[in-house]
Amino acid sequence: MSLPVFLSGAVGGAVEGTDLVLDGDEGRHAATVKRIRVGEQVVLTDGAGTSATCTVTETGKSSLGLRVQSVRYADRPVPHVTVVQAIPKGDRGELAVEMLTEIDVDRIVPWAATRSVAVWRGDRAARSLAKWRAASRAASKQARRTWLPEVTELADTDEVAALLEKADVGVVLHESAQAPLAALSLDGVASIVVVVGPEGGLTDEELELFATATIARLGTSVLRTSTAGVAAVAAVLSRTARWS
Repeated sequence: MSLPVFLSGAVGGAVEGTDLVLDGDEGRHAATVKRIRVGEQVVLTDGAGTSATCTVTETGKSSLGLRVQSVRYADRPVPHVTVVQAIPKGDRGELAVEMLTEIDVDRIVPWAATRSVAVWRGDRAARSLAKWRAASRAASKQARRTWLPEVTELADTDEVAALLEKADVGVVLHESAQAPLAALSLDGVASIVVVVGPEGGLTDEELELFATATIARLGTSVLRTSTAGVAAVAAVLSRTARWS
């Protein structure tokens, strides 16, 4: 059985035998929801490559006292994968973030595409972004990720075009594209950006701005915006050392 994972910046610099305290929201969840007891083991990660296996030495109402048993550091995996996700309607955005996190995406960029049905403005933008980030954190722990993905601020189309220009490989998913995603060359690639359009599709103006990227299709069926990015990244990662 896998050990439960919690997020804590305290593991940075920790060594075997170090005593730590897990408190705050993570400590409360561990103590009151998971009901973790003295003698049990947990894994703490700082989300930046370091994880520590710890034994519980003390419990409180909203905290755990821990002793570090072992520490492990993992380098950031290559290639670095960014998914630009056009804002879907309803809770499909959180579903997309959850699945993208589980399959090991490094950065998720919410995008205000021209034909996005949902619109983030004012307080709604802050609440929606907070939900995306919370979904990513929860999925990271479930997936036992050592490196947490970054969920950025809302991007506009010009910012997405700039991300594509900087990437070693930029891909824009489009159901009418001639080139299949499977034909993409990934040799020696260090960074990949995948753009997923909205329910209403991409405009001609957006496609023009994304001219530096490869316009590619996944297959013959048209996927929902909340699942297209997951399918595309899985197809790409299966051809890299990250999934070998």
